[in-house]
Amino acid sequence: MPFCDIIGHDLPIRSLKAALGQGRLAHAYLFHGEPHIGKFFTATRLAQALNCDHPSSLEQFDGCGLCRSCLQVASRTYPDYVVIESDQESAVPQIKIDQIREIEQQLIYRPLIGERKICLIDDADRLTIGAANALLKTLEEPPGYGLFILISSRPQALPITIRSRCQALRFTPPTHAQAERTLIAQRNISQAEARFLTLYSDRRIGEALTLDIETLHAQQRECLDLVAPSTLQSITTVLTVAEQLAKSGRSAEVLGWLSHWIRDLMVVIVGGDLDYLLHLDQLDQLHRYAKRADSDILLELLNEIERTEQQATRHLNMHMALETILLRLRDGLGVTRTEVTT
Repeated sequence: MPFCDIIGHDLPIRSLKAALGQGRLAHAYLFHGEPHIGKFFTATRLAQALNCDHPSSLEQFDGCGLCRSCLQVASRTYPDYVVIESDQESAVPQIKIDQIREIEQQLIYRPLIGERKICLIDDADRLTIGAANALLKTLEEPPGYGLFILISSRPQALPITIRSRCQALRFTPPTHAQAERTLIAQRNISQAEARFLTLYSDRRIGEALTLDIETLHAQQRECLDLVAPSTLQSITTVLTVAEQLAKSGRSAEVLGWLSHWIRDLMVVIVGGDLDYLLHLDQLDQLHRYAKRADSDILLELLNEIERTEQQATRHLNMHMALETILLRLRDGLGVTRTEVTT
């Protein structure tokens, strides 16, 4: 898939093409932005454009996506292209110093086929301190044929010394219309389903393309049962549900749905654009809650949910966290003060 098939990201792609056309490609780039919005794909297309056997016209500066070199880049078997990633099987995924040392050894030798040796580091913010320091030494004195592409959704987690040695390109999600059209075309789904996936994934097409719609709808129904007055009015029920969810290992999933639902409620409370409600079919219930909800508590709760999600891998007591969040939600919705009827 060449540049022209990437949805959105016109500005970073235009910048890369201009650099290619002028022969002024930087030795290191930092592609940063939301997860799953096309940073990795764009980096891959850049590697293909640099090594394509049948490049397009000089005005396009693009790879064909079909030749031997392009296919080898896509499959990560091209001799002068290496992808470094963290170990996703680890409890705390990291990019370790040994992986960076391997890059250093490869950069000693000139490219075998192309003009550059390209190193793509995905989730670069997961570099250990030792790995970051080792990478910094290479970035300070890079070989003329080296090209580094660092990808991160948390660029602030990278040492400033590394960020300062990379040309940063910011990637933003496509528009709702672009995301919906892409999902309809690539997944052959209805506009309603495309809208649902677009809103749930927050326009992250890479994520939306992999999601199972039926599973999401089942999770959504469970969330709606959780925020129903019949559940929240009983403290015993709230505590029981929190325990069951914690034991099932689905706490993070439920917190994600609660966050979506609370954000929808806040949109209703402030009179925002209802077209962007994930739970648009629950508008009547949202309006009923909005009449008596405490927006300050709900905003604090959204922050609390975000902190809980960030600490989920740090042996956090998710059972207690869920209990606290659900009881706070009960307060924020006014369920403790007066019954909300359905």
